Amino acid sequence: MPVEENKAIVRRYLDEAWNKQNVNILDELMTPDYARYVGTSGAHLDREGQKQRLAGLHKAFGELQLVLDDMLAEEDEVTIRIRLIGTHRDTFMGVPATGKRITIAAIDILRFVDGKVAEHWGVMDTYGALQQLGAIS
Repeated sequence: MPVEENKAIVRRYLDEAWNKQNVNILDELMTPDYARYVGTSGAHLDREGQKQRLAGLHKAFGELQLVLDDMLAEEDEVTIRIRLIGTHRDTFMGVPATGKRITIAAIDILRFVDGKVAEHWGVMDTYGALQQLGAIS
């Protein structure tokens, strides 16, 4: 799959799933055995788990928007640097709603197989998010 097509798929994922809250787009853009790695333990989410994760983030942060800052691609991988911006409206990581507007930085790597995302690794600045919410100093 050409690099530019992979980048276009990532842009569509960010716009549809994140900014328009259409999590069902994952069925179209991700492979049936899609794996979303959320930490270093090797544990991962499948497509349904990622849909639930996105829905939970949208619930926790009203009017959540994702801003794409950088995108690099080579062969079958696309790396993005993004910011999630929203207002804390519901519990997030055990922290009750604060009403604070916060920005969470993240970096993700997506690997493609046959024009779909097969594997997805991501690291979000949860420490910075918890600081902005006043949960830690």
